[in-house]
Amino acid sequence: MPHPLNGARRSVLAQVLREAGDVPASKLAPIWGSVLGRSPFTVLEAAQEGSLRQAEEMEPPIFLLGHWRSGTTHLYNVMSLGGFGYVPPVATGIPSEMLTLGRWLRPMLERQLPDSRYIDNVPVTPTSPQEDEIALANLSPLSFYHGIYFPERFDWFVNRGLFFDDASTEDIVQWEGAFTLFMRKLDRLFGGKRLLIKNPVYTARPAQLRKLFPGAKFIHIHRDPFDVFPSMQNFYAKLFPVMALQSYDHVDVDGAILRTYDRMMSQFSEETAGLGAPDFVEVSYRQLNDEPMEALRTIYDGLELEGFDEASPTFSAYLDSVRGYQKNRFRKADQTTERIAEAWSRWIGRWGYEVPR
Repeated sequence: MPHPLNGARRSVLAQVLREAGDVPASKLAPIWGSVLGRSPFTVLEAAQEGSLRQAEEMEPPIFLLGHWRSGTTHLYNVMSLGGFGYVPPVATGIPSEMLTLGRWLRPMLERQLPDSRYIDNVPVTPTSPQEDEIALANLSPLSFYHGIYFPERFDWFVNRGLFFDDASTEDIVQWEGAFTLFMRKLDRLFGGKRLLIKNPVYTARPAQLRKLFPGAKFIHIHRDPFDVFPSMQNFYAKLFPVMALQSYDHVDVDGAILRTYDRMMSQFSEETAGLGAPDFVEVSYRQLNDEPMEALRTIYDGLELEGFDEASPTFSAYLDSVRGYQKNRFRKADQTTERIAEAWSRWIGRWGYEVPR
């Protein structure tokens, strides 16, 4: 599989490599080859940007929030069938050329898709909705994924990409411009349909999203933290071997999970305080798993979205098709139960979860 950075902008790749430290030339050669080979199409697509609708002309997006491994992907897969625009694989792979080269190369790019995601057994198809963080890692030096690509500075890249620690004002402004442009391109790609966007990173950024897209709506899905933790261990165990361009043996994965979850949820809690229907709704992974149609109706009713009855047969058909899907199974994190309970006590209690006995 090609590395995700094959779709990076030249300036972004150059900056993150300056910041990352040593990377074997053999690993960088195909990435640079792709970046330089796409340059004419990058310029061609940039010339079309003036014809895109401005962000304020778009219908306010719906953002699906939730920490990684909390059910965001399953919810995204279902809701994307409701007539929304979303992030397709081609936009993730080559975001700077999604409207030009992406259209022409789509059949080839689709043949390169894995049968399922690296981190679980969720099938991947040419129309599978994707989170946009890999795309934005190709458009901006501020991305969580740069920590996975360049783990020698894992904590620095992750904290800057998630919380903008040590990020300059110029870098933040650049990220906002890249993100907004990406959304405007999706608006063109889907003919002006309302966009449904899923990215766990945005769980820490509701205020910024509301600033960039006034009127945006939010769905938050949460899951038992004692299930999230071991699933996140698997997340890193699967992604590092295929995405890391440097050694990652030194990374304190457990510590990173504990710190990131608590800080992300703290920021989420602060920035969504006072939000409610019809701008914000919250569901649990358990509800989505056990009573999916009821969970979807809760979301539609809470956000005052139209089209639930029309989309219900499509939702039901998809849910039936994945009913036999085998989730990755992990034993409870018994060896770290006390550590999790101490670090995440606020969130365990907030959503009514219990410490395993």
